[in-house]
Amino acid sequence: MSRSVSRRRFLEDSLFSITAAAGAAYVASTATLAEAQQPIGSTAANDKIGVAVIGVGGQGGGHVRAFMSEARCTILYLVDPDTSHMSDKLLDDIAATQGGIKPKRVTDMRRAFEDKSLDAICCASPNHWHALTGIWALQAGKHAYIEKPLCHNIMEGLALEAAVKKYKKVLQTGTQCRSIAANADIVKFVHDGGIGEVKFARGLCFKRRKAIGAKGNFPIPQNVDYDLWSGPAPIRSITREQFHYDWHWQRLYGNGDLGNQGPHQTDIARWFLGLERYPNTILSYGGRLGYDKANPDDDPNYVDAGDTANTCVSLYDYGDKCIVFETRGLATPNVNIPVGQNLGTQVGVIAYGTKGYAIQGSAASQVYHYSAAYDLDGNLIKEFKGGGSHHKNFLDAVVKNDPTAVAAPATCGALSAAVSHLGNISYYLGESNKVSLSEIKSALKGIKSLDDDEATLNRTVEHLQASGVELDRTPLSLGPLLKFDSGAKRFIGNEDANAMLTREYRVPYVVPKPEDV
Repeated sequence: MSRSVSRRRFLEDSLFSITAAAGAAYVASTATLAEAQQPIGSTAANDKIGVAVIGVGGQGGGHVRAFMSEARCTILYLVDPDTSHMSDKLLDDIAATQGGIKPKRVTDMRRAFEDKSLDAICCASPNHWHALTGIWALQAGKHAYIEKPLCHNIMEGLALEAAVKKYKKVLQTGTQCRSIAANADIVKFVHDGGIGEVKFARGLCFKRRKAIGAKGNFPIPQNVDYDLWSGPAPIRSITREQFHYDWHWQRLYGNGDLGNQGPHQTDIARWFLGLERYPNTILSYGGRLGYDKANPDDDPNYVDAGDTANTCVSLYDYGDKCIVFETRGLATPNVNIPVGQNLGTQVGVIAYGTKGYAIQGSAASQVYHYSAAYDLDGNLIKEFKGGGSHHKNFLDAVVKNDPTAVAAPATCGALSAAVSHLGNISYYLGESNKVSLSEIKSALKGIKSLDDDEATLNRTVEHLQASGVELDRTPLSLGPLLKFDSGAKRFIGNEDANAMLTREYRVPYVVPKPEDV
């Protein structure tokens, strides 16, 4: 075993806590439209950028605060199918910061898009709405900031790319790490040879996620327009107890943590490796494991309401390079690396070089704004610090009317989301294929990988066993090895996988094909 491989152990137990909500980091700007290189097509009151925030709960609240802090903006609309998210107090607070101008409160975004004084939108809706929101906004002549994942499936990302090209409006993907100096600086350090040749990167999402309860039939919340909330997805009964947020763990609406947190880290992994293409082959193994322990009555028919993996390892072979992404939703102990820091829950990326390692992430107190490089013995080479504002970057591009000026354009967001979607497709296709560890080990020999795949499997098993998972009773699922044609954007020889590149849409909430945007 090479020296670099032998040193992986400390790195694989050493990623940094990134617990703050994405989008909370922003830098207020005092620039005005008068300073713009080019005027935008229309402006709001007092020549400011008119903004609509779509999806106001949770992450959307961070976007509201970000735009409230921007002197260049006036928030003209709050849009949410749940009216309880748009309280009178929230509207009054916004009005107090923008000279008494109170946003309009609407449930249907199309009403806002009809307003010619609206220049830009920001979308923090559930994942299944991201692409259609962006496409409708671009078609209406608005600039768009769309949260990650940019799309719910691969076709939607391609449609958004096509829409940006056609309508020539700005689109920013909500992978905020792209606007943070610490990340850009360590990526440059890696590209300049700071840790030698780099062909392999590992993304980690070790985030404790509790069970969401037994699958049931729950009422539609009183303040929710369920037709609008469902949008492109089919109208189905509500099977999760908590209506908001827990949609992340149901594949009709969300993409699990592989598609929730994953696009941040797959994006950085691609950035480290300089990969602007799809992987050649994909394989995932994992499961939704350990939540049967939350069953209070020991009911043998207990079914957790989620249907995405809470434990998953996805391998992406690019021929000359490789990405591995690990998702853990059960408790993972805090760990140390040899520099003596307790780095907490692990969410970030390790780039493996012939001369050292680059870790994108942060100590808990610094969140996304810290990364570091180490030599092969774990000695610190260099630290990288510094923040940035994804919202400011977006608004700068809007003012210039320049789609190329954003840090995370549609091409970037679609490809990083696609990596997660490809991993999920392998998992979903193999979900019912419950196998022994020896069968997984045998399958891993069939994929070209730069990782020690058996060691990663063993660590995953150790983690599950430490969490009380009995693999003899609830075994891991093994997905098929999928081959992907980057040019055709299709799987080779697997029509079941190709069917999962898109979905069936509900009229009138149909995401158009790329050629039809």
